[in-house]
Order: sequence, then C-alpha cells, then structure tokens
Amino acid sequence: MSQQELEILQGTVSAVVFQNYDNGYAVLRLQVESGENITVVGTIPLPAVGERLMVTGKWSSHASYGRQFEAEFLERLMPQTAVDIVTYLSSRIIKGIGPRLAARIVSKFGDQTLVVMEREPERLSEVSGISDRMAQQIGEAFRLQVGMRHLMEFFTLHHLPADLAMKTYKRYGESAIDLLYDDPYLLMDEELEAPFAAVDRFAIDLGVSAEDPRRVEAGILFELRYNLTAGHSFLPADKLIAATAQLLDVDSDTVTQSAQRLLKAGQLAQDHLAGIDILYLPALYRAETYCARRLLAHGAARYPTPAFFAKKLRAAAQGSALEYSAQQELALQEAATSGLLLITGGPGTGKTTTLNGILSLLEQMGLKCVLCAPTGRAAKRLTEVTGRDASTIHRLLGAGIDPHTGKLIFTKDESDPLQADAVIVDEMSMVDVTLLGSLLQAVPQSARLILVGDPDQLPPVGPGFPFSDMLRSNMLPTVRLTEIFRQARQSLIVMNAHRINQGEPPVLDDVKNDFFFLSGQSEEHTAQTIVDLCARRLPQNMGIPADQIQVLCPTKKGPAGTVALNKLLQASLNPPTQDKQEHKMGEIIFREGDRVMQIRNNYDIMWKKSDGSQVGEGIFNGDVGIIKRIDKQLEMLTVLFDDREADYDFTQLNEIEPAYAMTVHKSQGSEYRAVVLSAWNASNYLLSRSILYTAVTRARELLIIAGRKETVYTMTQNAKTGRRYTGLKLRLQQREAL
Repeated sequence: MSQQELEILQGTVSAVVFQNYDNGYAVLRLQVESGENITVVGTIPLPAVGERLMVTGKWSSHASYGRQFEAEFLERLMPQTAVDIVTYLSSRIIKGIGPRLAARIVSKFGDQTLVVMEREPERLSEVSGISDRMAQQIGEAFRLQVGMRHLMEFFTLHHLPADLAMKTYKRYGESAIDLLYDDPYLLMDEELEAPFAAVDRFAIDLGVSAEDPRRVEAGILFELRYNLTAGHSFLPADKLIAATAQLLDVDSDTVTQSAQRLLKAGQLAQDHLAGIDILYLPALYRAETYCARRLLAHGAARYPTPAFFAKKLRAAAQGSALEYSAQQELALQEAATSGLLLITGGPGTGKTTTLNGILSLLEQMGLKCVLCAPTGRAAKRLTEVTGRDASTIHRLLGAGIDPHTGKLIFTKDESDPLQADAVIVDEMSMVDVTLLGSLLQAVPQSARLILVGDPDQLPPVGPGFPFSDMLRSNMLPTVRLTEIFRQARQSLIVMNAHRINQGEPPVLDDVKNDFFFLSGQSEEHTAQTIVDLCARRLPQNMGIPADQIQVLCPTKKGPAGTVALNKLLQASLNPPTQDKQEHKMGEIIFREGDRVMQIRNNYDIMWKKSDGSQVGEGIFNGDVGIIKRIDKQLEMLTVLFDDREADYDFTQLNEIEPAYAMTVHKSQGSEYRAVVLSAWNASNYLLSRSILYTAVTRARELLIIAGRKETVYTMTQNAKTGRRYTGLKLRLQQREAL
C-alpha cells in the first residue's frame, strides 16, 4: 500500500483491550470526533484510557475481530480538557492516583493539572489527602511515565525492543535519547542486556561506519559477554578476534587494534595459560584468579585433631542412628582438621548423613556453622535434611542493587565478613565462578569451608565450572563418597541414576519399584499421558497430590515440551472459573491458583511474610510459588513463595512463567516427591546424559519417564558436554599462574 493511501485518525483512548509489555503491541478502542469507537492495533507502548492519540495507518479486516485500523506511526497528544484529564488519571496511569483522587486534583488545578504535575509537583500537597512526600512521588511517577513513553516511541521507531526502554531510562534518565544519538553503543552496557544485532542496526541507521572503533569495541565485548552464556570464563585471543571479525564483517587487524585499545583502557584482561593467549572480561579474570588464591589458602590450612575426637565422632554417629563408613569417617576427620573440604558423591552414597555428622561434630567443637545453597529451593531442602537454618548464597551475602549504578552488590565482603567459624555450601555444581568469588570474599580467612556437590549434574548457568575444576585439579582436600548404602540399593531411582552416570541404559521394565517407563505413541499422546498422570492417576492411585508432582522436560519446544505442557496442565489442574481472576500477557494466561516460577534474579522486588512478621527484598531465579490474587484495577499480581508474598506490576510479568512443567535446567538443586519426565525428540545438546541424570536425581519417591525408549537410551549414551573455557583448574595446579 502506498504512502498516499495511509490515513490519520485522532481521538481519545476509551478502552485498552490488550497490551504486551514486552514488545509494546496493543489493541485499543479509539473514540474519534464523530463519537465512533474504532479498534486500533499496532505497536503502541503503554496506552492509557483518556489519553489522546494521532495515529497514522491503514484499514484492514480481521477474520475474528472485523474491521480495524493498523497503526504505523503514532503521536501522543496529552489530554487538554479537565474532563479528559480526569479520565486519563482515573485509569491509574500514575501509581497512587485512582478515580476519586484524580477528581480532587483536577477540581483544584483544572486543565493545568498535567503542567502542575510535571513542573510544580509540590503544589499537589494543596489537595486534601496528599502529603508533601506523596506529592513528590506523584510528580516523579508522572515524569517517569512521560519520559518512558517518549523513549519507548523512539525505540519503536528504530526497531529496538520495547522492554529495553525501561532499563535504558533508569540508566540514563531524561537525557537517554540525546546520549544515544551521540553513541548508540551505550545500549551495549551489560546491565541493559540489549541484543547486539538490533543495536548495531540502530547505530548504522544513525550513520556509524562499519569500522568505527566504538562499533568494533562493542562487538568484542559483546562476543565475550555472549560466550558467558555458554559457560566460558574467557576466550582464546585468536578465536575472539576471528569471531568478532565475522560478526562485524571487518578484517582481523581492525579487531586486533580495537582489542589493544580495550586492554589499555582496562576493559579487557589478558593472560597466557596452557600455551595460548587468552582474553577475559576484567571481572571474570579477577574472579577466577581470586578464587584460585583463596581456595589454595583455605586448602593449605590445617587444624589439630580436636580433643576426645573419637568420643565426638561416636556422638555424631548416635545422632544419625547408624555407623559411618570409612569414607564418611574420613570426611568427618577432614572437616575437623582442614581449612577446606570438597565432598562429592552420587545418590545413595550418604552425602546427607555425612553432612549431618559434620554439623554435629563441628557444633560439639563449639564452632558456629552457616549453611547455604545457590537457590531458594536448594536452601529449603538443606534446611529440611539438616534441621538447621539455611539460606541462599545471595541472601547470605546481603545481595542488593547499587542505586547509583544499577549493578548487583553484596554487603558482605572482606571488610564485613560473615560471622561464622565454618561455612557449608550444598549443591556446589550450580555455583559459577563469579558467585564463588563473591562468597569467598565474605568467608573469614580463619573459617573452615566445606563444599558439597555432584559434578555429574548439569554445570552452572553462569561462567565456569568451579566445583568440577576443583575436583579435577587434585590440589584440594577431597572426599569422594562412592559406596551405595544397602537401603539405597533397594531404590531403582538410585540404581538407575548410577547406571546412567556410567553410560549403561537404565532398567525401564521393572513395574514393582519406584522408577517406571510409559511408552508414548506420539508426542501428543505422550503429553496427554503426562497430564493424566498429574491430574488423575498419581493422585488417585498413588496418593500423591498434583502439587507434589513436578513435570520436567529437556526442552521448551514441541507438543511435549514445557510451553505446550504448561497450557495443558493449567487447563486440567487449574481451569478457569468465575471466581478466579486471570490476566493474559502475550500467549500466557496467568490465573489465580497457578504454579509459577521466577526466571531471573530480581533484588528489588519487595516481599513480606504471610503473617506480616517480616519484610524483605529479592526474589531469585528458580523460586516457585502460587498466584494468590490478581488485581486488574491496580494491575498487580501477588505470588506466594512458601511463606513470602511478593507483588508484581503487570509490566514485570515477563519475570515469571508457568511452572507446572519446567526444564531440567531449572529444576537443578530441587527435590520433588514425584517427577514425571517427558522424553521425546530434542536437539542433541539437550538429549544428554547429564540432563537425564539430573532429572532422575530430582525424584525422592517416584520417577516416571513418558515418551520414547530410544530417547532415553540416546541421552544415556550422549556424554558430550560443551567444552567450557575456564582457567581455574590450571591456576590451582600452577600457583605461579596466579
């Protein structure tokens, strides 16, 4: 359609039918001057009832919704009359203002209301019910709203992700647009998590040349940051240069020159390990070298055997009502006399019993022990099996966001260390090198450090694989628990986990134990079988309630992946009813009673205990809860995480997702009464032994695999794990490399 056929509509938003906070797409009703309400669709970020729009676009016909106007260009016209301003503010576009307060404000200031809110917000305290502080907050919220809308429209015009606008505005404020015209690669700040391709297109549109130093330097840093997601702590220099040259379509010499500039500016770190030149992001270099130094220092520390050790050992054994094996006794001995101890072992080898024995022994010695784990669920499980308080590593270190930089910080470090004589960390396989570095900064030099984990599980989501590196270095005190206890041998879950880990196919045809296989005729049939297991068969026949069953999948995709299964399970386990509120965001429907999971760390979300006894902040990646209520007027959703309630604004719903089914990666560190594993086709990377092993070891009482035997056997044989570039093992082995 040519430009001449575009039309212009002008009117007031009378209703917002739908909006996607991620990409800015919206469906709304626009009341034009004739009084007709017209359906307008398109990228219209944060529309509000009562605001005036000038929309340029074209007419189309939708099969289900009829005639509608597709917006291509948009200009916002702030409401001018007192009546329109009341409608605008009554839509709760500004937090803290509802219909009644909107009417009082406009009654006082008339058609100058929005001018007052933007330029003289302190005058709002002249309105009954508004304090000086509230007036200031309203003014800040209004300026944020106006600034955010301008920035989102600017991003939409340049095809940048709408959800990037909020982060950019928080980072650069009202001057964001001017700053981006000067240097579009400011968007590549790591805290903004912007897609490089979109930023690069934006920069080229503004006239940045292909070999502009800003572009090439941004490309180098992007390649390093991108490879963090694959677990790499560094990249060989030649590989980084080649990858960046290919990404930017420039020659290698140009990239090499930019890398030298970044090194001089301190934005890259260089080293030489295993005969090759390697390049790091400085923070990763500092974390890796610091971890090596501290681990070696703790590993070298020795303490005398405590007095009456044999008596203390017997007391610890009596607490667990069993005799320790030789390996377990060695673990207790090392825990008492070593500054650092690594404990590893598969299921059924007595890690929990050993850990409880160590706790009993250290407490008999008068030592204060602190327990932690990488995720909230892992910490909760650690509390359950030890009977002692455990927290996440982040919470233990006092995680928060620096208000000036927006970056994650920890209050506990070398200047304010943990008050502990011994620090015990469970599920160490999940801990990446940056988190380990932060933990080691907070552990007193004199404290014992005990790290427990299973390196055959999936590696950390973040860079490095420090627990595996520590074990493979053979430089640190280690106890490997290998003996499977007699009681554990009765469990097919345990025995099959060990078979899988050794590359042997699991036993799938034993119907009298705790490990079952159900064959699927197709992917769709497998999905229906899984729903039936969760909704009917396991609750009715095995007495396992649906909320104690977790469905796991290697992949999100396909009819038997997490996305499709979550929709089916929600429809079966939590169907819509008249008394349940729900809210749709994109393709996801959030409904009261749904099981949901936080999918990224957010240190700003406030929570309160259900009984009101305590408040705090921070909900972390992997935390699972239940949607308690949805308030459409306030555009808020409340999730109950165990005994903590957290409120989410509708704009934050991209931070949670349904959790009836989750990927195996997301389940790491958790244990469930029953696990149903979907086993169908997926990428070779996802059909791996470590994913199958991790899934099986999540089940406490019952494991059911539904799908194809061939898939299970393929996963068992696929021992390939993506190689991670990490220098910790070598640094531990070569002290001179530190």
